[in-house]
Amino acid sequence: MQIAKEIQQIQQAAYRVEAELIRFDGIPQLYETLAEIQKSNETFLGYSEGQLLGIISYQVKGGTVEIHRLVVSPNHFRKGVGKKLMEYLLEKFKEHDFTVSTGTANKPATALYKAFGFREQGLLEVAPGVYCTQFYLSN
Repeated sequence: MQIAKEIQQIQQAAYRVEAELIRFDGIPQLYETLAEIQKSNETFLGYSEGQLLGIISYQVKGGTVEIHRLVVSPNHFRKGVGKKLMEYLLEKFKEHDFTVSTGTANKPATALYKAFGFREQGLLEVAPGVYCTQFYLSN
């Protein structure tokens, strides 16, 4: 239960920032309950320096790793936490392909994925005028 609380706190803070960037407060993880986090079929990995600073979650489907969330505590933005989580996951599944999506207007996230070689695969309109970019990395 404590880990779920920490995940919830970090993702709510991080997704509030993304909601402002993309001008959309309907991001499902903003409202995810502790029970929903605990029942998730995603695998969660955390980055900690005495306290949890960021998480990445994913599911492996065949030869593809679907990244579902990558969130960092806003107090630790641009300190390499997201990069370290991505490096770990890419190394752990280096024989796999990867997919991820993020708000198109979330420039820090799109820049991170592009820096790792992800290519834009498409756009998805999640609400009127609000788009998510879908990314793909082939290994």
